[in-house]
Amino acid sequence: MFLISGPDLVVECCKNGVVGTFPALNQRSTEGFEKWLIEIENKLTGFTQPNGKPAAPYGVNLIVHRSNPRLYADVEMIVKHKVPVVITSLGAVSDIVDAVHSYGGLVFHDVINRRHAEKAAEAGVDGLILVCAGAGGHAGTLHPMAFVNEIRSFFNKTILLSGCISTGRDIASALQIGADLAYMGTRFINTTESKADAAYQEMIIESETADIVYTAAVSGVNANFLKPSLESAGLTPELWSKAGKIDFGKELDAAQAEAKAWKTIWSAGQGVTSIHDVQSTQNLIDNLKQEFRSAIEEQYQLLQKY
Repeated sequence: MFLISGPDLVVECCKNGVVGTFPALNQRSTEGFEKWLIEIENKLTGFTQPNGKPAAPYGVNLIVHRSNPRLYADVEMIVKHKVPVVITSLGAVSDIVDAVHSYGGLVFHDVINRRHAEKAAEAGVDGLILVCAGAGGHAGTLHPMAFVNEIRSFFNKTILLSGCISTGRDIASALQIGADLAYMGTRFINTTESKADAAYQEMIIESETADIVYTAAVSGVNANFLKPSLESAGLTPELWSKAGKIDFGKELDAAQAEAKAWKTIWSAGQGVTSIHDVQSTQNLIDNLKQEFRSAIEEQYQLLQKY
């Protein structure tokens, strides 16, 4: 959800019982990042859902990579404000895990293969987010059934499943496969609280699976993007196959270059096939819950036949 999620979307998710997160780099500075943390904390403090439960915890996505010049400054803010959930990617570092654990926070780490999962497990993370084929953003290529079973064979903590999850039925399927939690991104781009451009949201509505292109040409790391946005940026199929980053000029550092690329080249997963509208986060979550219940009830009825 790079450049997409901010306080409004995070808070609405949490108020409706879903863990809402945002990338720290969605704010241009560590000072701005802290302001967002304070805003989210203030809006969630004392909030109670209609069912009497408190708001769900919120989280921050953290790029753990040498190209992120703000990494440790942002970690200081995370520790200072005791962010409940930290999602790390592009590197699992035990020092950062220990820092979050020092105040009782949880660390979930994005992985696309077993080797990454093993390294993250060694670093002491609390959960693994299995980013499978067809996921938006930096995705892997593994089938969720095979991947969940493989990771479950050696990892006994929380497993979250990511990739093409857009409906409540998809969430139920993730649990049936063996995951503990479902992890959604693309579906929440098309909410009124999202920071996505209206043209971006419309492109998602109009897209099919064939419109999702898996390429490393944008950031140097394979990710899924909307084909029309690649074409609008002048990227041809020949360029999609290249692994190098687009050259935006030497005056830009890695973080600035990444932001400039993702601002006009839009990411989404293959789950776009189930997205046909833009609605409020509350309505979306209400619908997801109802779809989830219906899927479970159908499974229960099927069970009665055997």
